[in-house]
Amino acid sequence: MAGTTVAEGGLVYAAIEQAVAASVGRPVPGDVLARWKGTSKAEAIAGILRDLGADASPARVAEVFDVFTARIDEAYREHPPTPIPGTLEAFAALRAAGVRVALQTGYSASVAAAILDRLGWTVGEGGTVDALVTSDQVPQSRPAPYLVFRAMEATGVTDVRRVLAAGDTPHDLAAGTNAGAGLVVGVTTGAFDRATLEAAPHTHLLDGIGGIVDLV
Repeated sequence: MAGTTVAEGGLVYAAIEQAVAASVGRPVPGDVLARWKGTSKAEAIAGILRDLGADASPARVAEVFDVFTARIDEAYREHPPTPIPGTLEAFAALRAAGVRVALQTGYSASVAAAILDRLGWTVGEGGTVDALVTSDQVPQSRPAPYLVFRAMEATGVTDVRRVLAAGDTPHDLAAGTNAGAGLVVGVTTGAFDRATLEAAPHTHLLDGIGGIVDLV
């Protein structure tokens, strides 16, 4: 979602950095934060805490995650997320052509639902997209392939070679590759530049999600 279909100005990672920094009493270095972009937010918090040599017990991670959730909710109220240009048109064109569209995200279900509500997006038949899969619905987030597999289950797709997995982070591309998706597409609208995405496994790189309509 964030960086691929939803423009939110990097608020999510700013909220993670603030929540962890408040817990450990010092700022989070940029390279440490970047290492965990694209994973589930709970896994990111745990990984950052470990990288900083801090307590990463489930209880501490849960505490920091609660602070993160409060911060991102406040941030999104003050600065509502918006669709990345071309996203809604791409959704409509793909679905009109019989392509099923699933959002998969490192957010938890509650955070993702709040974002969709603010965007006015709906899920299901006649909605904006066919399915939504969140990080708390799978045993492990990206770069593991389970979000992709869960999206396939949610949309009734059985052949992973007919899947296009798109995202804006190296972890997104690794997850699509690990799943065996036929097309693994990086977009440069989010957290990483083209050179960084070039170094990750992929089949295509695009300047925005709208380009997948012609690709499909």
